[in-house]
Amino acid sequence: MSLENKTIISAALTGALTPKSANENIPLTPEEIARDAYACWKAGAAVVHLHMRDDEGMGTMDPAKFAETIKLIRAYDDCDVIINCTTSGDHRATDAQRMEHIKTLKDIEIGSYDAGSFNWMPGGVFMNSPKFLGELGEAMIESNVKPEVEIFDTGMLGVADYFVKEGKLKTPTHFQICLGVVGAMPATVDSLMYLHSKLPKDCTWSAFGIGRGHLPILFATLALGGHVRVGLEDNIYFSKGVKATNTQLVTRAADAIRVFGNEPATSAEAREILKLPPLQR
Repeated sequence: MSLENKTIISAALTGALTPKSANENIPLTPEEIARDAYACWKAGAAVVHLHMRDDEGMGTMDPAKFAETIKLIRAYDDCDVIINCTTSGDHRATDAQRMEHIKTLKDIEIGSYDAGSFNWMPGGVFMNSPKFLGELGEAMIESNVKPEVEIFDTGMLGVADYFVKEGKLKTPTHFQICLGVVGAMPATVDSLMYLHSKLPKDCTWSAFGIGRGHLPILFATLALGGHVRVGLEDNIYFSKGVKATNTQLVTRAADAIRVFGNEPATSAEAREILKLPPLQR
C-alpha cells in the first residue's frame, strides 16, 4: 500500500491540567507517560505528543522531565515512535522556558507551534505573541525540529503564512487543526471543512476534536484525507460514561482507519510523509 493510503495516528497522552481524579488512566509521571507511549505505539500510533507534569500533577516545561521521559521511551529497543513535544505546557512559563527543551534536547523531532493567542475560556488568555512565535520558529530551524503548527481559529493560518514568508517556518508545513476549545472554533464538521479549504496545497495536516467532538472530527478528517490525533489530553471518555485509556483510543482510531480503507502509518512511514529524517539512535 502506498504512502497515500497511510494515515498517521498521533497519541496525545496527557495534557497540562486534567487530573487523575477525572480519569485514573491519565499518565502523569515520566514512567507512566513512557509506558503509555510504548503501548500506543504498539497499538498503531506513529507519533506521541508529550506534555510533562510536575510532582503536584500540574503542567511543567521542565527540560529534565522531558529528557527523562524521552530516555525511558527510547529504552524500548524496538520502539521507533516519533517524539513530538509541546511548547505550551505551563501558563506560568516564560517564553524562554517554553522553548528551552527544543534548544537543548536532541531527541525531539516535532514541536508544537501554537500560531496565535486567544481567550481560552474561562481560564484566561492563551498567549503566543509574534515575538515568541518568531523566536520559536528560529529555534526549531536551528535545532532541526519540525513545527506542528496548531490552528485553533482561522486567523492563525494567516499568522503561519506570515512566518513562512519571513523564513521562520519551513515548508512544507504540517498543521494540527484543534477544534472544540471554548474561545476558538467549535468541534464541528463545518469548522473542519472550512479550515481544510484554506490550507496550503503542499502541506500535511491532522485534526482532532475535544470531548464530544472527538469521533465526528476523526471520521470527517479521514473523509477529507487528513491524519488523526487521539488521546487523553483531548478526550477522557471512550463512550458516554466510560473512561478511556490512551491505548483504547489509539486502537479505535486504527480500526476506523482500516474500515475506511487505509492503514495506520508506521513511524518510519510517518517520517517519510512528514519529511523527517530517519531515526538516529
